[in-house]
Amino acid sequence: MIYFSSASGYTHRFMGKLGLECSRIPLMNRDPHLVANEPFVLLLPTYGGEKGERSIPPQVVKFLNDVRNRNLLRGVIGAGNTNFGTTYCLAAIKIAAKCNVPLLYKFELMGTPEDVTRVREGLEVFWTRKSQNLK
Repeated sequence: MIYFSSASGYTHRFMGKLGLECSRIPLMNRDPHLVANEPFVLLLPTYGGEKGERSIPPQVVKFLNDVRNRNLLRGVIGAGNTNFGTTYCLAAIKIAAKCNVPLLYKFELMGTPEDVTRVREGLEVFWTRKSQNLK
């Protein structure tokens, strides 16, 4: 798993609850650029509020503009706030469509215990199916 979390730390806390091996896309430009070295699922929040402008965090845009990273992306999970209506999890929806990978799950804010269980179990099934398709 690779994820992005803003200074609010919501997606960071969700990743902690998942307890999975993961890497975080740097928050600050001065931090070293992250380069994926194996297939991954991306988890990210949506920015931009009600209009959906600039919904994908710029750090994620930079990360995915590196073809090495984009080529290893296998799926997307979105975090959002249902108060924003049609832009709920819009960043994940846009990335899944643009990169032609599945949108695997959406959850609100820091997620519930049920979200944690569903994501953990869903990822296990997802990676098992992916490995079986390679045979």
